[in-house]
Amino acid sequence: MEKFDAVIIGAGAAGMFCAAMAGQAGSKVLLIDNGKKPGRKILMSGGGRCNFTNLYIEPAAYLSQNPHFCKSALARYTQWDFIDMVGKHGIAWHEKTLGQLFCDDSAQQIVDMLVAECEKGQVTTRLRSEVLSIEHDENGYTIQLNGDSVQAANLVIATGGLSMPGLGATPFGYKIAEQFGLKVLPTRAGLVPFTLHKPLLEQLHVLSGVSVPSVITAENGVSFRESLLFTHRGLSGPAVLQLSSYWQPGEFVSVNLLPDTDLDELLNEQRNAHPNQSLKNTLAMVLPKRLVECLQQLGQIPDMTLKQLHVRQQNELIETLQAWQVQPNGTEGYRTAEVTLGGVDTKELSSRTMEARNVPGLYFIGEVMDVTGWLGGYNFQWAWSSAWACAQDLVSVD
Repeated sequence: MEKFDAVIIGAGAAGMFCAAMAGQAGSKVLLIDNGKKPGRKILMSGGGRCNFTNLYIEPAAYLSQNPHFCKSALARYTQWDFIDMVGKHGIAWHEKTLGQLFCDDSAQQIVDMLVAECEKGQVTTRLRSEVLSIEHDENGYTIQLNGDSVQAANLVIATGGLSMPGLGATPFGYKIAEQFGLKVLPTRAGLVPFTLHKPLLEQLHVLSGVSVPSVITAENGVSFRESLLFTHRGLSGPAVLQLSSYWQPGEFVSVNLLPDTDLDELLNEQRNAHPNQSLKNTLAMVLPKRLVECLQQLGQIPDMTLKQLHVRQQNELIETLQAWQVQPNGTEGYRTAEVTLGGVDTKELSSRTMEARNVPGLYFIGEVMDVTGWLGGYNFQWAWSSAWACAQDLVSVD
């Protein structure tokens, strides 16, 4: 039976990076995955260009029942450290909105970089390998694969969450945690579009493809200022994806469709200059025409001229457009979710090493645990930071 210092299950962002760092520091590492290729989710991310980190990483951008857990790892391996590695591999990148960093060319460059780093660390990689069982005794971990068995002093679970099952996502990591007595918190889809109740969905279906700047606020007061996109299933776009992680079923969200406009001032100015101008044409100056027409058909925008619009109607219109109350029917679920909220309870793990407190040599890194970042490179940075923290400990205990 072949023996390793560490076996890492899951050749995604966290698993590959951890394997590379531990291997380069002298550990004998086996990286295994049930897929045909490593880094499948990386290749899909950022529209195929991989939003690999963010310039403004901070612990406040992460959701967890233990909000302090992510601080140590994020401070010890930062976005600047990963940007430095990307630069050393000659990968050109650019900043989009809100500090989001993307490859100029392709997400494949990040996967190739991680593969090269694993090769540098002499990591043994086995793809299409199914884990049949895991046993633990005083000698370490024995992993039964579909082919042979391997033994390791340390076992790292980097299998991700339940999002995007089409890319091979499974509850494997949670089952391993439970096998060894670790608590797993309830999971749900995060960074995911909202679906709408049928009457409203049918009324808004003509807006599919329309995007507007917005500020969307949850009932708990959390808000995001980014684009909103109407779809044939409901609402999407960066603002909606961000807020979905804070929304609870049954709650309303408040949507400001004109965050950059003083609507009261605009209407008063236009009334003075063009009293006979229709309200619809006035609003089309600051909103997509299709959206204005749809809201008018729904009776949300009166069919009248500016001089006919009295004060009460104007106030109601402002409320409609800048504090539109929407009650989502739900979300599109794991099928389109970018991340999974919940997972392995971080109270069971060391925030410095990612090792299970009561199970020596068992580690969890990346999305499998209850740490979820905002949209925009935050979850990749958590993968890099948690993997790095784990790798440092793997080397120190070899």
